[in-house]
Amino acid sequence: MGIAEPQTSAPWWRGAVVYQVYVRSFCDGNGDGQGDFAGLISKLDYIADLGVDAIWLSPIHPSPNRDWGYDVSDYMNVHPDYGALADFDALLAAAHAKGVKVILDEVLCHTSDEHPWFRDSLNRGEKSDWYVWTDPRPDGTAPNNWLSAFGGPAWSYQPARRQHYHHKFLRQQPKLNWRNPAAREAALKVLDFWLDRGVDGYRLDVANAYLHDETLADNPPVPFDQRTVANWSDAARLQRHLHDSNLPDNIVCLDEIRRRVVRHGDRFVFGEFSEGFERSGAFAAPDEGLHAGYTFFMLRARELSPAFVKDNYALLTGHPNHWPCVSLSNHDIVRTVTRFGGATDGDPALAKLLLAVLLTIKGTALLYQGEELGLPNVELRRDQLRDPVGDLYYPTAKGRDGCRTPMPWDANAAHLGFTTGTPWLPLGATHRPLAVSQQQSDDRSVLTYTKRFLKARKTSVALRLGDQQFLDAPVLAFLRTHGQERILCVFNMSRADTEWCDDWLGHATPLEWGCGKTVRSGDRLRLGPLAAWFGRV
Repeated sequence: MGIAEPQTSAPWWRGAVVYQVYVRSFCDGNGDGQGDFAGLISKLDYIADLGVDAIWLSPIHPSPNRDWGYDVSDYMNVHPDYGALADFDALLAAAHAKGVKVILDEVLCHTSDEHPWFRDSLNRGEKSDWYVWTDPRPDGTAPNNWLSAFGGPAWSYQPARRQHYHHKFLRQQPKLNWRNPAAREAALKVLDFWLDRGVDGYRLDVANAYLHDETLADNPPVPFDQRTVANWSDAARLQRHLHDSNLPDNIVCLDEIRRRVVRHGDRFVFGEFSEGFERSGAFAAPDEGLHAGYTFFMLRARELSPAFVKDNYALLTGHPNHWPCVSLSNHDIVRTVTRFGGATDGDPALAKLLLAVLLTIKGTALLYQGEELGLPNVELRRDQLRDPVGDLYYPTAKGRDGCRTPMPWDANAAHLGFTTGTPWLPLGATHRPLAVSQQQSDDRSVLTYTKRFLKARKTSVALRLGDQQFLDAPVLAFLRTHGQERILCVFNMSRADTEWCDDWLGHATPLEWGCGKTVRSGDRLRLGPLAAWFGRV
């Protein structure tokens, strides 16, 4: 008989595991090379068997795909590559039937320049002020020094209005003016539309950037003595984004969004915060801003050491009521195994260690598709790239396509079982031996370990909801505590044997959740390279 899941009064999303599906690369049901709703429905048993609580779908709306769905041209419909509204409704019903909730990725800070709202604004119609417009300088240049995250000035001139419009990303992604009440209400009605249809919540794109400084003041530069390699990697990072985004009153928008979402019942809304964490409301309490949020603090980490975890939570100590989402990988970031120096063809030991970290640190865990397989990033030629960021910075940076390649389902099938047609991005040659078909019956695989860990996590209120206390140790060690349950979690983030001696170890009953080689003797624990050990104390 299995262990019954502990009952608590906490909302379903607190301590949940959310599986991110990049729809275009998940599974193709009609053979056109694009992932779609039919393909996703065919893999719902796989997702449910993983043991996750919800799926987060990358943007599903019609889009000209300048930024692959993050430039929305119609909020009230679905992209024809994925199917029709009826197909989405079928997906929603099928997921709910399996006990899996569905969260949409909503992009409300900007639209596509092909959205009818923008066309009306361009022509000075009734939506004239729904976007951020201003006059050029006398010499025709941009009105201030704001820089786009995707290169160059964050302004583009439109002769039809004889004005510039603001865009934080591509010029084809004009910034919606959330200071205009009608524009704000239109954006909020998008949330109502899909919540009424039955979705369980939202991940909000660039949730730090709803508001802009109406005076259009210049952003200050990052002082030269504070610039790092990360700053020099992108011109936009050479200035502090204090006026184009990350305003302190951004939290007012977040609070209004959450209040709108919870009108529809037991729903969840969390945000992406890529910069300006403390200024923009990233660390707000669930009743002050969004329910939760994730930052890029751990996502940008590349050095495997306890510091990248401990420093993140040290930042959160000043916000004790905040509930974090935790993420080590997503559609914007080099895959975890590659980022932390794993082998180019996969590194199962490293993958298991990082999955164990993700699933035990405090927060709602966000698990990106393919991480449960330990997939490495894929190296693509320039002619294979589809991401505008890769086109901009190649060869210094190759964009985000390497983490967006299609899921490898069947090692023995054409295109690894993703499609019967030509895939929109090439599949990774290194992914063939890591395909689901190769791992699902292997007791030592990363996939099997992920399933086992997720099953164990459901039996532990401490891991899902508990407080977190870091211990003074040469390894990453912390306690998760809830009521009478206390779990000791220990990780060796080096590739050498390590020992740790502590009184907690002497009182711990080992749990079968670990990875790598470990030997506990009394209050002494010996961990092999990339090993994790857990005990109930």
